[in-house]
Amino acid sequence: MRLNLKVPFAEKDQAKKLGARWDAGRKTWYIDGKADPAPFARWSPTPDDGTAGDAPARKPVAAKRQSIASKVQVGRLYVEQPRVCDCPPWEVCDACRATALSA
Repeated sequence: MRLNLKVPFAEKDQAKKLGARWDAGRKTWYIDGKADPAPFARWSPTPDDGTAGDAPARKPVAAKRQSIASKVQVGRLYVEQPRVCDCPPWEVCDACRATALSA
């Protein structure tokens, strides 16, 4: 079983010397259940059953796709839109007003 620690940044080196490990995904220090928790008592070890209850909630995939679709696409995601008329891109004429980004 894994035990999460509440290690202040100033004491991270002390925890590391005692055998604590850093979980970059959850941004927390932890020890394995095999290790003796007594030296880590000042950082109040709490059991972790492996569920991501304390991890930040993830956005649904549909919301992520929507946010990507609303951004200007560059690189491999870029898709050129067909031109409606021959006016310069910074001007909006009557023919291209429906497809213009700004009115």
